[in-house]
Amino acid sequence: MKLITNTQITVDGVMQANGGNNPEFDPGFERGGWALPLGDEESEAYIGDYYQRADAFLFGRRTYDLFAGYWGEERRADVDDPFVSSLNSRPKFVASNTIRDPRWADTTVLSGDLEVAIRDLKARPGGELQVHGSGQLIRWLLERELVDEMTLIVFPVIVGAGTRLFPATGGDFALELLESRTFQTGILAQTYRPAGRPEYA
Repeated sequence: MKLITNTQITVDGVMQANGGNNPEFDPGFERGGWALPLGDEESEAYIGDYYQRADAFLFGRRTYDLFAGYWGEERRADVDDPFVSSLNSRPKFVASNTIRDPRWADTTVLSGDLEVAIRDLKARPGGELQVHGSGQLIRWLLERELVDEMTLIVFPVIVGAGTRLFPATGGDFALELLESRTFQTGILAQTYRPAGRPEYA
């Protein structure tokens, strides 16, 4: 399977609480919900279609807990929604050494040697193993050259605070642009392929 990441971020790189403030997961953060006012029918359809393409999902622990609580089928009546239907009908994998009894159906916990487990997943036949949210996991995957493609959905807003996808210091990566799409509200979706180390002048 091809490992693909999909991250909604602001222009200043914040990925935290795009859908709204959640005191359980984002205590003290009051600038959540920055994505919702900018979404339109076209961009929502694009993101929904993206989820529908997945053969399986891979999550970090925190994103898994958030998604399970919000998108889990037992909590949702709108089973025809593309997010609800895809997330509840595909296998889910979560990187965690602490989860013992996952509460979301069709979940496999990846513990122990995570890199070996993910390489084994990628070796399976199939199309896309998608990672949504899970910023810490994405950075870890990039450092180990496990990411095949990454899509950044950039919302035209500067939040000025919050958790960023990439920290102030970290690894450096060259990226090859594969696709770019702009939506009427100014949302920009860009898909890249990691291409080794950057060249510096």
